[in-house]
Amino acid sequence: MSDDRSSLNNDQHKSWFERFLQAFNDEPRSRADIIQLLETAVQSDVIDRDAFTIVEGALEVSEVQARDIMIPPSQMVVIKSEDDPKTSIRKVIDSSHSRFPVVGEDSDEILGVLLAKDLLPLLFKDGDITNEDILARLRPANFIPESKRLNVLLNDFRTKRYHMALVLDEYGSVSGLVTIEDVLEQIVGEIEDETDKLEHEGIQVTSDAGVYLVPALCTIEDFNEFFKADLNEEEFDTVGGILVQQFGHVPLRDETISFDHFDFRVVKSDGRRVKTIQVSKSVTEETID
Repeated sequence: MSDDRSSLNNDQHKSWFERFLQAFNDEPRSRADIIQLLETAVQSDVIDRDAFTIVEGALEVSEVQARDIMIPPSQMVVIKSEDDPKTSIRKVIDSSHSRFPVVGEDSDEILGVLLAKDLLPLLFKDGDITNEDILARLRPANFIPESKRLNVLLNDFRTKRYHMALVLDEYGSVSGLVTIEDVLEQIVGEIEDETDKLEHEGIQVTSDAGVYLVPALCTIEDFNEFFKADLNEEEFDTVGGILVQQFGHVPLRDETISFDHFDFRVVKSDGRRVKTIQVSKSVTEETID
């Protein structure tokens, strides 16, 4: 009897890590085996769901490429070298970002990266701020191919001490940008601070006629009201929910689908949930109208 109590006490005093290691007695031979064992560990209260999500994200990040998470050019906030300095500073303030690609005559001519904090000394400058003052404070830009895997990129961010990379397509044109925060979000989930806009802030009009950006958390009721549409509200509450149902899986960036007279393209997704969707009326529908 005393031996049984001693064994029970020993189990209770084992650290969560020791109990976690016991789950690997079957020697997993693949990533899927590890995920399955982790699921078992969650169900047995060896680790919590948050820890599972982080480990799962860390395992999967090596399979994700920069093209899968990059911010497309249409959503990049860039500083144009010929803009009036006041216009550039106002853009920095309004966006609340910390780093900005600076472009020359066209969007593929990257002159460097401007850090918002590097503008602070200019506040104490005698006289007006000039374009030359801003250009003199540019940091070198870092370029990566679309195919770069995120685990390699994260290591580059850490060892080479930079936080933003411009993504180039096979022709050398800028196809997007990736920040260290984008990579970390693939591991730990969404990271929001006091300057981030909420994903349910509302439907945004883009510079392209008839094209809108819709947060996945937008309610179907709001979507129907805005677009004068008639999406079914009975089974799902949000546009993201009905989109996943239509795809049959959680879609990745740039996956497209059309239904109910609308074309949908996923703009942002971390593979676990859809975040932002591009919406436009189907061409056939516009022709009928």
